[in-house]
Amino acid sequence: MPEHTGAPTAILFDLDDTLIDDHAASSNGLRALMHHLGHPDFTSARQLWDVQTDLSFNAYLAGRLTLTQQRHERIRALATHAGHTTLSDHHCDDLYQHYLTAHRNAWRAFDDTDTTLTQLAQRGITLGVVTNGTHAFQHDKLTALNLAHHFSAVVCSDTAGAGKPDPRIFHAACTQLNTPPDQTWHVGDQLRADALGALTAGLRPVLCDRQSRNPHTDIPTITDLNGLIPLVADAAAAAVGLL
Repeated sequence: MPEHTGAPTAILFDLDDTLIDDHAASSNGLRALMHHLGHPDFTSARQLWDVQTDLSFNAYLAGRLTLTQQRHERIRALATHAGHTTLSDHHCDDLYQHYLTAHRNAWRAFDDTDTTLTQLAQRGITLGVVTNGTHAFQHDKLTALNLAHHFSAVVCSDTAGAGKPDPRIFHAACTQLNTPPDQTWHVGDQLRADALGALTAGLRPVLCDRQSRNPHTDIPTITDLNGLIPLVADAAAAAVGLL
């Protein structure tokens, strides 16, 4: 792991399932889809949706699908699972709008988000967001949840020309914040995209593992954002020889 000394000058955050409970929002959207498709089993639908979303969205990030195509692919996978073998593009669009409406209605920040961001700003740390979500959608979330004012930069995959774990998106954020990677931390919930991506880019990674899914990693790990403040305090103390 690269050497990082002292408290960070900037901290980047993933958005979904780090600052915002996207799992709950997507579950609400999925239930709306299931209602329209007549799908009776949430557990199997959730498993399928998660796998297909990962496959389709990664194909979008790699340039193999457009944003609309990956949405259609996800809808059709769930529809097929519910017994609907043929869906037009127009029907897919209608269903996705039902998903989005229910998703938006369930947006909420985690309870520790605003307090942690405020405390970090009070320490003079510049804050940014690095997300694989699209610019318009992610900015809507930050605005709706009154979080946008915390951040000096919001870097999204569709405007950065790369998505996590590609180092370019992390470096784009560092450039916007005018902070070197070795003085920048990145906090996120995904081991590969966030922690290992940040590490490869020369940042200090912090894994926010709210569900304790990665108990054996040697990446610095917190179970909620409250745990970030002691890490920053310890790093600052170590820099002046107090630890």
